[in-house]
Amino acid sequence: MGKKVLRKKQLVLAIGLIWGITPLGSMAAEVGTKQNNPLATEAGSSPDGQAAGSSVPGNAVTLPTVMVEAAASKGYRATETRVGKVWQDPHDIPQAVTTVTNTIMQEQQVGALREALRNVSGLTFNAAEGGRAGDNMMLRSFYTFGDMYLDGIRDTAQYNRETFNLEQLDVLRGSAAMLFGRGQAGGVINQVSKTPMLADRNKITGSVGSYNYYQTTGDFNKLLGDTTAIRVNAMKRKEGSWRSNPVTGAEPELDRDGLAVSLGHGIGTNNEFNLNHIYTRTNDILDYGISFDPNTRKPTTVFPSSYFWGIDRNFDVSDTKVTTATYSHYFSPTSEWRTQLRHAQYKRSYWGRTPSATIAPGDTGLNLPGPNVGPTRAMDYKTLALQSNFSNRFEAMGMKHEILTGVEYLNEDSFRHTLQNLGGTDAANPPIFRPYLINTAGVPVSFDSDSYAVYAQDTVEFIPRWKATLGTRRDMMDAQYSSATSPNLKYGQWSNRAALSFHPVAETHYYLSFSDSFSPTADLYQLTVTPLPPERSNVLELGTKWMLFEGDLALRGALYKAEKAWERNTDLESTAAILTKKRRTNGLELEVAGRVNDNWEIFSGLSLMNAKVLKVAENVNATTGVITAANPAYTGQRARNTPRYTFNLWTTYKLDGNWKVGGGIEAKGNRYGYNPSGADAIPTLPGGTEFHPNTAPAYVRLDGMVSYEQRKYAVRLNMQNLSNRVYYDAIYDNGGFTVPGTKRKIILTGEYKF
Repeated sequence: MGKKVLRKKQLVLAIGLIWGITPLGSMAAEVGTKQNNPLATEAGSSPDGQAAGSSVPGNAVTLPTVMVEAAASKGYRATETRVGKVWQDPHDIPQAVTTVTNTIMQEQQVGALREALRNVSGLTFNAAEGGRAGDNMMLRSFYTFGDMYLDGIRDTAQYNRETFNLEQLDVLRGSAAMLFGRGQAGGVINQVSKTPMLADRNKITGSVGSYNYYQTTGDFNKLLGDTTAIRVNAMKRKEGSWRSNPVTGAEPELDRDGLAVSLGHGIGTNNEFNLNHIYTRTNDILDYGISFDPNTRKPTTVFPSSYFWGIDRNFDVSDTKVTTATYSHYFSPTSEWRTQLRHAQYKRSYWGRTPSATIAPGDTGLNLPGPNVGPTRAMDYKTLALQSNFSNRFEAMGMKHEILTGVEYLNEDSFRHTLQNLGGTDAANPPIFRPYLINTAGVPVSFDSDSYAVYAQDTVEFIPRWKATLGTRRDMMDAQYSSATSPNLKYGQWSNRAALSFHPVAETHYYLSFSDSFSPTADLYQLTVTPLPPERSNVLELGTKWMLFEGDLALRGALYKAEKAWERNTDLESTAAILTKKRRTNGLELEVAGRVNDNWEIFSGLSLMNAKVLKVAENVNATTGVITAANPAYTGQRARNTPRYTFNLWTTYKLDGNWKVGGGIEAKGNRYGYNPSGADAIPTLPGGTEFHPNTAPAYVRLDGMVSYEQRKYAVRLNMQNLSNRVYYDAIYDNGGFTVPGTKRKIILTGEYKF
């Protein structure tokens, strides 16, 4: 059978099997075999798993850094991830995993993390408000603000993340507290940093584009010895907007810098040490978007979507410093002890201007009507984290085992307050704020928390081709708050993980998994008046994963039911801790990633979600102590900022003469914005009685790319929103406003390697 015919037959059979229309049959005999070895030879690595051209002692064990290079070398399909705490092929993990590789981020000219996450199905963006500023997403209709990780350690601060130092993004869907200590019903988003390599490799890029866009990046890796190397990544980006204040000409702006330095010693030996420091700085002007029209519950048409209510004096300034030391000892190629120690400080200060539904933009920075001067904030959040894991693979009693055990410690020290107004509150004497100048009035919000955890897991191949995974984790949280109503909170909870996997052949994986989680991050509970039950989630998932074309193309499908109880409010300005008492999302996900043939690559995902409120919130009145319930009419309503569908596609094709063309689609259904914890009447259209909250409309965005690539250099042209339509990609989930996405945008990039 010819190779092209075989590939077509495999693709048709796999898609049919995912949809349940084709039984498992003779395909297994036709699929090309590949060793089920996470260190199988890839382009750029030698047969023994060492980097080509490296000098490594003879007793060295497998290079973890080579796994990252191998993942990148596969283009759109990641072959390795540590999202399960140990190096694994995502194909072997009994949960849905989506990986956005560095190749995809480069081809799309991605700068900010949220732009990379457009490639993740089932994910939507929140417009930051209420103190919950920075990267703020929903996954499978659940918040991810506490589920952000950097190299497996919590990265829960409120800031805007960049991708210049990232090798890939791993999204482990579903409850993952057994592994991470958090991982709500939506899942975990783990950023994987670039690490030193045993070779001299350097790359610089420069980009210019529409709306005063420019970016420069540098990636420099220097071999310092047989097993020692240093890697430096740097970034500078500025970007304007198609929206502006009609009075002053002020625009939303991005102005960001980053520097990351990583030193690796003992690379490829039994003892590896890596010291990494990353610093990022932002000096943006916030964009709060436009208001909804109360008469239509749609984005207002009273003012053009191009109107911006901010002024040049607004700001969003942040300084982020993260230092991590990692030590890995390899007892054997299948046994590792890995310890990480991290200190991080996240400082941020902002003053924004929210839009008005009735008053046009002005030049004062006032939030009229009334003397409201707009949201201000200064935050200083410090963390100290220690994480230590031991993993081993062995045989006992005729069965294969893969064990994982570890401990974690996290200290969180948080301070938050408004800024001091150096001006007034009317047009004659407008407000003036300065970054980090704290308000002398009012009471700051602060907390200090210690969290401890111990966990263990075993995956047993109890009969050939069948594996069972069982794991449990105990988290303890002890937090002291500045609030007089909740000065101290203590929680101790178990989180569990179980899965059953069947591999009829190495290329095929069927699984049934269950996981539940307790969320021990102190930031989540600071609104509690009296101790209420902790937030808990559980997810039941049935899935299948396929590898085709000798591992070049991966397909997966998953059906899931995700529930959350005692869901906490993420709006830090809210007076209610509980958002809903119970809600559920039932969903279907399909995904394809990899190479169809030598010239054609594809990355695509479809997510269908049915998210509903099952039980409305119950909160404790801070003054009377009485339990108050939300309006029962919210029961059964669709959860906020959750479209019924999302779809994403990115595909490229190599032409003759080193040319490549590509394009993408991002589509989302409409999304609601409302507050389900309120006791007031449900939102309706004027004069109506049916539930009708503010709604961001569905949209489809089309992108394109053309590139010319040589071994030493490349030139790429990216075109975003080819149709130039106005669409709304972020919504303030309480329903006040929505933020338009970019209009048509063109970016030209040059890249040089040496």
